[in-house]
Amino acid sequence: MIRGVRGFAYDDGVLKAGRISLADVARACGTPTYVYAARGIREAHEEVVAAWAPLGAKIHYAVKACSNLRVCRFLRELGAGMDVVSGGELERSWLAGTPMSDISFAGVGKTDEEIAAALSGAHSPLLGSPQTLRGADPTGRGPVGLFNVESRSELERIAHVASRLGVRARCAVRVNPDVDAKAHAYTSTGRKENKFGIDVAGVPGVFDAFAGHPFLELIGLHVHIGSQVKVVEPYVEAVEALLDLLGRLETHGSHIESLSLGGGWAVDYGSGDAPPIRAYAEAVTPLLAPFVAKGLQVILEPGRSLVAASGVLLTRVQHLKESGERRFAICDAGMHTLIRPALYQARHFIWPVVCGASTPPRGESPIASEDLATYDVVGPICETSDVLGNECAMPRLARGDLLAVFMAGAYGMTMTSNYNDRGRPAEVIVTDEGAVLVTERQTLADLLATEENPRPLDLD
Repeated sequence: MIRGVRGFAYDDGVLKAGRISLADVARACGTPTYVYAARGIREAHEEVVAAWAPLGAKIHYAVKACSNLRVCRFLRELGAGMDVVSGGELERSWLAGTPMSDISFAGVGKTDEEIAAALSGAHSPLLGSPQTLRGADPTGRGPVGLFNVESRSELERIAHVASRLGVRARCAVRVNPDVDAKAHAYTSTGRKENKFGIDVAGVPGVFDAFAGHPFLELIGLHVHIGSQVKVVEPYVEAVEALLDLLGRLETHGSHIESLSLGGGWAVDYGSGDAPPIRAYAEAVTPLLAPFVAKGLQVILEPGRSLVAASGVLLTRVQHLKESGERRFAICDAGMHTLIRPALYQARHFIWPVVCGASTPPRGESPIASEDLATYDVVGPICETSDVLGNECAMPRLARGDLLAVFMAGAYGMTMTSNYNDRGRPAEVIVTDEGAVLVTERQTLADLLATEENPRPLDLD
């Protein structure tokens, strides 16, 4: 078993998800293709639930990590609610069978249309024709369970839309605690220079300004300090700041029903420097337990920790070349398929799907061997940043070899693009019943469809 990976293992030199060979999946679906192991997702969900059980925490899956409908439906079947950051994710969550009451709607830039879709009991205009999507029946839809509100301006817009619809909107104020998560600069969200949330000093004024509003209920506090946070201390600091704020708010007459701690816990991409989930829970449980005993509801919004380890990206070597001392394996997947290495300098373990006796290591760096060679695994995009992995030690490769990029279940497919007019990959989920193609590979015809029928704009 490769360190950190869930649901995949090598059996007699072939990578499998359960009894399903990923080489067979690639033959059936082509490449690039994302493959998710449902068994691994279930294990991760069970681990999160168990770690936070002493607080009776609600788990809301962060859909942005992997928004595939089948993945969302599977997590819903396991009992998860959904955390969304756009109108599109809101509709996906509802179509996945999640009651609106079990959805929290975050994000800094909610539009009036998205707010209306989150509050209305009618068919959402974001879905287009109700006949085009299976299960798009608005019966019993109702308003979203909770808005995580990022600014006073947003509260004003929610109040305006809610009053127009005659609906009360339940809201939690996202607090920016000015805590250094010690994560990548692009994934740190809890510092005062970040665009997220309202600073601690400004929160009481927001509660005072909207107290008694007929169409708003300010009932919670929310915090999310970043993603892939590898140390526990920033969470303790953030929780202490929120609990101090909670006490001051309640002293002035505001009643806080829920406290959302976000997610962002690090997962092990092979380097061994990520704490276990229980370490984060154990650090803050003593602080929160007295408040939970008095009725406070804790909400968590994990994404990466539920799906990252249970996803693999399959890609095939198209060409091999050498340039000076560098050896390149040029693949059909690249930054358009998995942007994390280019955007965050992230490191993913890569190994052939069929490797014979070349057993992959448990960690990121294989033991030196004369049978291994070092490759820069790159893609077809016309950018030097188009890299899946630099200096990857692997068995010697040949054109046509199938590679697995591990730990690709989070922020892989959701961040794909059509750069260089390349279609998005296929997606497959492997359950106990077998392998299911859940997303068709995007074709050039799909890309051109929205450009084929230009129409003059009526600007009068």
